[in-house]
Amino acid sequence: MTEETPLDLAHAAMEAAPAEDAARLRFYERLADAELFLMLAAEAEGEQISPELFETPDGAFVLVFDREERLAQFAGKPVPYAALSGRVIAQMLAGQGIGLGLNLEVAPSAILIPAEAVGWLHQTLGHAPDEVEAAVELFTAPKGLPEALLTALDAKLATAGGLAAAAYLAGVRYAGGGQGHLLGFVGAKEAAQSSLAKAASEALTFSGIEAGAMDVAFFAAEDPAAASLARVGLRFDLPQPPAPQEYRPVMPGSDPEKPPRLK
Repeated sequence: MTEETPLDLAHAAMEAAPAEDAARLRFYERLADAELFLMLAAEAEGEQISPELFETPDGAFVLVFDREERLAQFAGKPVPYAALSGRVIAQMLAGQGIGLGLNLEVAPSAILIPAEAVGWLHQTLGHAPDEVEAAVELFTAPKGLPEALLTALDAKLATAGGLAAAAYLAGVRYAGGGQGHLLGFVGAKEAAQSSLAKAASEALTFSGIEAGAMDVAFFAAEDPAAASLARVGLRFDLPQPPAPQEYRPVMPGSDPEKPPRLK
């Protein structure tokens, strides 16, 4: 039996609870984050690709699969394809009146996603969080946040390997009197800060939670605020790339256990 993929599981959860917006949002989040294999009409020429277009009574669709072997099984022969993230494909199709056929005939997650839903996904992914400046007065332990948000954050941050040392979710009270929750990234690379903020915003959106329910901030590792945040916050560990190993050549005869060979 073929192993179930994250999209299979998210699709099954959506089908099991058709009235639940949260399950449907989680499916679209998995779709956006997944690497998908897009069937092409011809081999790519540089950065130019021509997806195979299928006309149906419900409109035009391109076909994508979440595993290479599923694409091969559907096609029954070698076909050209492009490996792209779901968000890139949604951006490519937005406004063209073209839908998305996912895993058709080869998986339990087979589904036709109409052009309107592809456009909605692209628009949702395009939302960027607002930037504001406020002085933090106090960090507290997080309270009352739904499990759906914690799960979504954990999944999002697991894909952000090497972009920050860690992230902490905490309650926050601002000097101006406001309060709420804050996701603080510690030791984030400057070039990655906008991507991390957007990932946190998407976690909110696809959890069905109001955008203003959580702020995002960045702290240097040596910032005293980072230590305060770590004391009370819920920690999310971001995967770290393995440290490069230093190459140290061994000089002949330097190891007494391995004397040099004499010719």
